[in-house]
Amino acid sequence: MSKSSFHSKDPDKMPPIGQAIPLGLQHVLAMFVSNVTPAIIVAGAAGIGFGSDQGALGFPDMTYMIQMSMFFAGIATLIQTIGIGPIGGRLPIVQGTSFAFVPIMIPAVLGLGTAGLPGLMTGVFLGGCFHFCLGFIVGRIRFALPPLVTGLIVLMIGLALVKVGIQYAAGGVPNMGKPVFGSMAMWVPALVVIIVTMGVKFFTKGFMSVAAVLIGIIAGYIVAYLMGQVNFGNIGRAGMFQIPLPFKWGFELNWAIVVGMCLMAVVSAIETVGDVSGITKGGAGREATDKEITGATFADGLGTAIAGIFGGLPNTSFSQNVGLVAMTGVMSRHVVSIGAVFLIAAGLIPKVGAIINTVPINVLGGGVIVMFGMVAASGVNMLSGVNWNRRNMMIFAVSLSIGLGLQMVPEALQHLGKTASILMTSGLLPAAIIAVVLNLVIPETDD
Repeated sequence: MSKSSFHSKDPDKMPPIGQAIPLGLQHVLAMFVSNVTPAIIVAGAAGIGFGSDQGALGFPDMTYMIQMSMFFAGIATLIQTIGIGPIGGRLPIVQGTSFAFVPIMIPAVLGLGTAGLPGLMTGVFLGGCFHFCLGFIVGRIRFALPPLVTGLIVLMIGLALVKVGIQYAAGGVPNMGKPVFGSMAMWVPALVVIIVTMGVKFFTKGFMSVAAVLIGIIAGYIVAYLMGQVNFGNIGRAGMFQIPLPFKWGFELNWAIVVGMCLMAVVSAIETVGDVSGITKGGAGREATDKEITGATFADGLGTAIAGIFGGLPNTSFSQNVGLVAMTGVMSRHVVSIGAVFLIAAGLIPKVGAIINTVPINVLGGGVIVMFGMVAASGVNMLSGVNWNRRNMMIFAVSLSIGLGLQMVPEALQHLGKTASILMTSGLLPAAIIAVVLNLVIPETDD
C-alpha cells in the first residue's frame, strides 16, 4: 500500500473508513507471523507441537495457543489504543506475543507436554501483574538500562533463538536423528522463504515491503505444497468457534518461571518505552509524554496478565508496526483498533489456527531465521551508539561470554536446583544481570 492520503498528527483523528479498514489490515499482516510464531515454538519445546503424538488429533493444544495469541493480541491492542482510565497509551500501538520471553519459556516447558503449561501460564499471569506495576516506576529505572545493557539483552535474545530457526528449517526437533533431517527436501522451501523475503523487502515498496516475511512464507508454503509436504487433514477437525477458557491447563506456581517472567518484564517495559517514543517521533514529530509512557506500560502488563489467565503468552508492543506508522504517515489510533478487531475475530475461530498449523515446520523455519536474525541485528544497532572504551568493552565481554557460554553448555550447571537451572541456562538472565550490575558498579572512565 502506498502512503495514505490521510495525514494527521492527532491520534484521535479517524481517516475515511475506506482507508481505515485496509490500513488496519496492513498492521495485522505486518505482525501476524511474528505474533503466532512464539506459540508454535513453545508448543514444540513442550512436545505438543509439530511431530508430536497430538498430530493425529489436529494439535489441539498448539491450535488453542495460536488462537489465544491472536485473540489477546487484539484485546491488548484495544486496551492500548482505547484505554481504560490511566491504562493505555492511547496511541497507534500494536500489541503482540513477545519473542523476548521465548528463551525463558523454552526451558520451562521442555519435553513436559501439557504438564508444563500450568506453571508457564501462571508465570505469564504473575509476570504480567509485575509488569503492570513497573508502570509506576518505569521512568525511574531507565538510568540502569543504557544502550550498552539493552543492546546486549536484545542481541542475546536473538542469539538464543537462531538455533531454533535452523532446527525448524532442517526439519524440526522431532526429525533430528532421521535421514529426512537436513535433507534438501527440508531446506528447499526454507531457502525459498528467505530468498523471497529478502527480494520483496529490498525490491518493492509500501505494503509489499512491510509484509515481506508473510509473502516469503506464502511462497515457501506453495513450494512445500508442490513437494507434498502440506497436510490439510486437521482443518476439518477444528471447530468453528472457541471461547477462551480461564486456566485451561490449571494453576501451578513455579518460581523459576515467575522470576524469569518478572525479570524479562523489565526488558519488555524498556522496549515499550522505546516504541512509544518511536511512535510519537515518527508519526507526530514530538516526544512522548510521561502519561503516554506510563499508560502504555500499564497496558503491556494488563494485556499479559489477562492472556496468561486464558492460555496466552506475554504481550508487548510490536516494533515493526512503529515503522509502519512512520511509513504511512497515519497516526490514528482508531486504525490500529480496527486491526485489533480482526485479530480478535480470528482468535475466536479455531479453523484459523488449524490453517496456520498446515504451514510445514521447515517453511516456518525459513521465516524465523529472518525474524530472529533481525532481533539480533536490532541489538547490534542499539550497541552502535555505545562509547566502546575499555570499561564498556569489558562489561560487554564478560556478560556475553558467561551468558552465551551457559546457553551453549547447560550441563555446566547440572548441580544447581531446578529453579536456578531454568533461570541460568537460558543465558539471557545471567547476561542481563551481570551487565546491569557491572554497569552500576564500575565507574565511568575517560579513556
